[in-house]
Amino acid sequence: MPFIYKPWFRAALRLRGSVIPAILPRTLLCGLFAEFIAILFHLGLPLYIPTLATIIPNVVLGLMLVFRTNTAYERFWEGRKLWGHLVNTTRNLARQIWVGVVEEAPSDRTDKEAALKLLVVFAIATKCHLRNDPLDLEVAELASPSRLQKLQTMNHPALEVAFWISDYLQQQFQTQHLNAYQLNAMQTLINELVNALGGCERILKTPIPMAYAIHLRQLLLLYCLTLPFQLVQEVNLWTGPVVMLISFTLFGIEEIGVEIENPFGRDANDLPLDTICNTMLRNIEDLMTLNPSSETYNPQSHPASIAAEE
Repeated sequence: MPFIYKPWFRAALRLRGSVIPAILPRTLLCGLFAEFIAILFHLGLPLYIPTLATIIPNVVLGLMLVFRTNTAYERFWEGRKLWGHLVNTTRNLARQIWVGVVEEAPSDRTDKEAALKLLVVFAIATKCHLRNDPLDLEVAELASPSRLQKLQTMNHPALEVAFWISDYLQQQFQTQHLNAYQLNAMQTLINELVNALGGCERILKTPIPMAYAIHLRQLLLLYCLTLPFQLVQEVNLWTGPVVMLISFTLFGIEEIGVEIENPFGRDANDLPLDTICNTMLRNIEDLMTLNPSSETYNPQSHPASIAAEE
């Protein structure tokens, strides 16, 4: 059944998204150095030094690599959970706005649609903030020109968008299109959006300590450069390929940690934030095709009016 194994081999030999292009130069360098040592040993120079194996114990190096990779993956997974929470919170808030805000006039629906689009703008602004990118045409299609111009002058556009959504809900409460319970529930969801934004900023602005990263790379380089002196007697002229294989493994593990420690970029191994934002937009557009069962406003039956009369 060769078709079962075809995707596996295709993934194993795939270059895009792998760390091979990044680690290939240093791997070749270690291999060439090892082959140079092997040639000198083959010519009779006493370069076999087995005691070098005790300089960097394999266990110590392995534990440092595992810790490095686990720490980076924890940051990656935490970023994915935060964006998943942002998506779910946006869906819940959009649904509550679309169903809960009462419409009296056609302009009310227009305002509701604008508020729902602002939820997608919040996600896009968050993505651009994490990538340190300017707001682009994505926002221009969802927000008015005046709002887009305002966002482009703000230091933190996502917070401004959260303010607009919160202000819209407060206006709906004051015009008795929402009751106090609905307002509190929706404001809580806005707080959750801002909390998700803060969690992403925490990941972005708390990098792996530089001293740890430098020391790990120094150990890796020292280990790979001392390998030829440990292996040359056993494998002779095969020392170069063997060292390249070992170096490829170790450098690859370390580079994976580097690739995923900041999950908000544009690399192949980063989170697909563009796709997530497009998914949110499609969800909002689908929601706006639905008609709530209560589209007319009756002040006598509205809970806010009843509470005011009591």
